[in-house]
Amino acid sequence: MNNELQHRHPIQEDPWSSLKAFTTARIALGRTGTAIPLREVLAFKLAHAHARDAVYSKLDITLLMEQLQPFHTGTLLLHSSAADRQEYLQRPDKGRRLDADSIKTLRTLPAALLQKDVAVIIADGLSATAMNIHTLPLLTQLLPLLKAVGISIGPICLTEQGRVAIGDEIGELLKTKMTLMLIGERPGLSAADSMGAYLTFNPRVGNTDEARNCISNIRQEGLQYDTAAGKICYLLQEAIRLQLSGVGLKDNYESRERLE
Repeated sequence: MNNELQHRHPIQEDPWSSLKAFTTARIALGRTGTAIPLREVLAFKLAHAHARDAVYSKLDITLLMEQLQPFHTGTLLLHSSAADRQEYLQRPDKGRRLDADSIKTLRTLPAALLQKDVAVIIADGLSATAMNIHTLPLLTQLLPLLKAVGISIGPICLTEQGRVAIGDEIGELLKTKMTLMLIGERPGLSAADSMGAYLTFNPRVGNTDEARNCISNIRQEGLQYDTAAGKICYLLQEAIRLQLSGVGLKDNYESRERLE
């Protein structure tokens, strides 16, 4: 019976199936009869499950603290004013501000840890899975580049239940020239583990998104760690040189590489 049904409704490939070699997007699914093939339906359900898992995933604090220790920058554990994941998802505003304990931690730091060029912040965002996977490989590439060009960084801030704008408050309290927010991006149905990097010059509470530069899709199947690290280092240098970030700061990193 199964063989008979398979013969009556074979999977018909789309003419553009060859394009699947260039993207992980869900294209050229084919059809069987008037329906999407069962394998594609099941793959969609699996991708959706991975995306949901990523949204509710947690930072592996123990692992990340161990991985960050060799960088000798010091690590601070901070938390937004969102008490838990449910509140974080329902109240985006609370993910943008620190809780009272975290504010106290930053305000009582010794002066030697303040007024650095860049505050590096690691936040779960909407995919802690991404941060657990990509933080160490990216920083292994990035931090030596920053050191080589003379950019100083303060203690790395591990921030739970954080959104992008929480970096403004952290940078303001640390009195840094810039913030570099590494955060788990909203998972899609082709990538549940994508990291984003947001750069903001003169971080202050109340900054809006046009004041930031974003580098997205940092992952093994997307923007490679070495390229992402190079872009971030370039943009940080240019932001400090020009005293700005956001729409006024252009990413000419690839153009510069071609000239070299």
